[in-house]
Amino acid sequence: MIISYKRKAHYHETDKMAVVHHSNYFRWMEEARVYFLEKINLPFTKMEEANIFSPVVSFTCNYHFPVWFDDEFEIKVKAVKYTGVRVNFEYEIFNLTKNKLSATAISEHCFTSKEGRPLSVKRANSEIHTLLENCLKEN
Repeated sequence: MIISYKRKAHYHETDKMAVVHHSNYFRWMEEARVYFLEKINLPFTKMEEANIFSPVVSFTCNYHFPVWFDDEFEIKVKAVKYTGVRVNFEYEIFNLTKNKLSATAISEHCFTSKEGRPLSVKRANSEIHTLLENCLKEN
């Protein structure tokens, strides 16, 4: 399942030349991932109430073309791998204003308890496990 998240680049996200600072791409992808999880009926509140957290293990981003202040962009996000203890997401950021691919990225997240102990979602919560499995089947 691919979920599309759209918005405009804000002035405070840019540098002196009105180009979006690279660190904001990570924030945007986090926004898109949170939106993705909401769309599959798995908001963060639901996971946290089940004592399931998903810290970032790794994040790789390749920049292709800038986003400038006031450009509209779209982030396409999808879950590409789920093992029960880890999940990976792929992202494409597309500058809609300039009609160019801006960035591609992959994030990997593990699952832990609130105390930071690793856990298997499959064992901890079958409903959340099924939601994550199902979003992969639709790719």
